[in-house]
Amino acid sequence: MLTTPQPTIDPIALRRAFGTFVTGVTVITTRDSDGTPRGMTANSFTSVSLDPPLLLVCVGKVAASYAAFNASDSFAVNLLHEGQTDVSAVFASKAHDKFSAVSHDRVHTGAPILNGCLTWFDCTVHNRVDAGDHVVLIGAVQAFGTSPSAPLGFCRGRYASVKDPLPPGWLASHSMIVGYLIEADGNILLRSDGKGGWVLPSAKSRKAENELKLEGGDALTLLPDETFLYSVFDVADSDPGYLIYRARLSGASAAFTVPAGFKFFPLADLPYDDIPAREIQALLRRYSRERHDDRFSIYMDSGDGGRLARIDGGSQPWTQSPQDTEQEKP
Repeated sequence: MLTTPQPTIDPIALRRAFGTFVTGVTVITTRDSDGTPRGMTANSFTSVSLDPPLLLVCVGKVAASYAAFNASDSFAVNLLHEGQTDVSAVFASKAHDKFSAVSHDRVHTGAPILNGCLTWFDCTVHNRVDAGDHVVLIGAVQAFGTSPSAPLGFCRGRYASVKDPLPPGWLASHSMIVGYLIEADGNILLRSDGKGGWVLPSAKSRKAENELKLEGGDALTLLPDETFLYSVFDVADSDPGYLIYRARLSGASAAFTVPAGFKFFPLADLPYDDIPAREIQALLRRYSRERHDDRFSIYMDSGDGGRLARIDGGSQPWTQSPQDTEQEKP
């Protein structure tokens, strides 16, 4: 009985053929058994199901992080935007500590979420499928977030641009970006955006908290009597909107060990030219003027340029306000 010989597949030619499919660029992250963050770039990502919410990524068995991904019960997928080719390069390298120069946070499972990325998905492992020289991780999405930035594309072994990524009327998120304007000894705390610019520290909850958790596990203790709403505004119609609190750090800035990616700037020396959003520039200029007079206001965005409401007097707990003790909390 004659058999037809199977054709030999050239793996290099096959890789090039696979590479003609235009994809995004992701950084997949997890933690190993001792809690050390691990991550690598990957473009073998796809959605699987909306109900239940599932996605998948493929991890090569020769990858340095393979053992961590194969053993962990959770992972995150961080989709990169067009300005994050440097982040892609870091996680594609064999660098010993890839996370030292990249700001990241914990959201649900504890897998590292890269701050400022296009979109992120925080997942528990739904299933693992052995597939040749890769393992397929099917993740159950526990939390996610997105932004209106343009995605970083990849095709034929090179980065590719994606035009007009956000159709008119498409909203990137229904949530608010919650930022904190934190002062200590006349200095303002800012966070690196990973692209040479500076932004305000952010939080996950819209409710003002006495402790602000920072990326990497550190936390700031804030003075509760000096934490107030400071500004509410949009940057663009497609932006989720900003909710900014002003706050004071409990203790001196000199005694506070600043985590990597954060820095205190004197009010008189704020890096306005390195702050990408002009709205945040304007907010910091207003704060600098109001701190000089020690008289603050609240800004509310509106179609004709916004409104400022002046705040006079100090704060007091709601239950100590005589006219309000018998009324319900608003």
